[in-house]
Amino acid sequence: MNVLVTGAAGYIGSVVVSELIQNNYAVVALDDLSLGHRNAVHPQATFVRADLSAYDQVDRVFSRSSIDAVIHLAGQSLVGESMQDPGKFFRANIINGLNVLEAMRHHNVHKFVFSSTAAVYGEPQHLPLTENSDCNPINPYGASKLYFERILPWYLNTYGIKYMILRYFNAAGATAILGESHPVESHLIPIILETALGLRLNLELFGSDYDTKDGSCNRDYIHVSDLATAHIKALDHIEQPQNRVYNLGMGHGYSNIEVLEAARKVTGMSIPSTFGPRRPGDPPILIAKADRARTELGWTPNHREIEPIVESAWRWKVKYPKGYVD
Repeated sequence: MNVLVTGAAGYIGSVVVSELIQNNYAVVALDDLSLGHRNAVHPQATFVRADLSAYDQVDRVFSRSSIDAVIHLAGQSLVGESMQDPGKFFRANIINGLNVLEAMRHHNVHKFVFSSTAAVYGEPQHLPLTENSDCNPINPYGASKLYFERILPWYLNTYGIKYMILRYFNAAGATAILGESHPVESHLIPIILETALGLRLNLELFGSDYDTKDGSCNRDYIHVSDLATAHIKALDHIEQPQNRVYNLGMGHGYSNIEVLEAARKVTGMSIPSTFGPRRPGDPPILIAKADRARTELGWTPNHREIEPIVESAWRWKVKYPKGYVD
């Protein structure tokens, strides 16, 4: 099977590309390199630099390549930025995705795996979150992903484009050669590790007065390689799925303070930290119930605790302290 991966040079996308190639898929890796890194793309993938906001460029990719399925990861994902510039997120996460769907229907491609997010749920009323939990996003990032989710059944019913929606909780960790490196880092674990390496003077944790066990935000962390494996499982089941929406998480959470303590243990460093104000758009706690993915897709995560996840990220960060050199 020939698979087009959008956002292929990003953190999750590069690991998905690598996992696909290891499982004998042929991959067309698409990215505009505004946020991703060319050096993160597997050398056996066919790399294409293209802008998803330009339909003619998207159409050209389909015209020049034999594509059987699409895994769509490209988009904007910074919650804080979405609160300041919502239009940017609606354009990137809805309009650009529509360009991909339109190219698919014009070129008779009928398999689509969508990278969604736990942010669609907003502030949960009940935990853990199931795929049937109410979706009330509290930031434009989550709203943009939810709106795009709601487009997909129409493309299935009208054009026969079969889809799978994977709602990620907090992606983390690294493989031996692929890790997290963003132009503007907003994720907790890499920021902690940059502080440990002296690349930052101090770690600021956002919020100490949430209604959680220690006052800090609580998140469900899932190793990036386990996320990548889930995409293979989704492709395997896309023809006759029992459902089309799947949570991807571990089913238990860690507070910001617990993640910091895990990093201190892994690195052997004190890691200076302070508390700042809450970050707008952050729900206090997000924990998945991912039984559906386990039972229906046969997905089995290999990383179940926070320390091994942090340790994998630390090994990569020590080896590549400044990230990718493009």
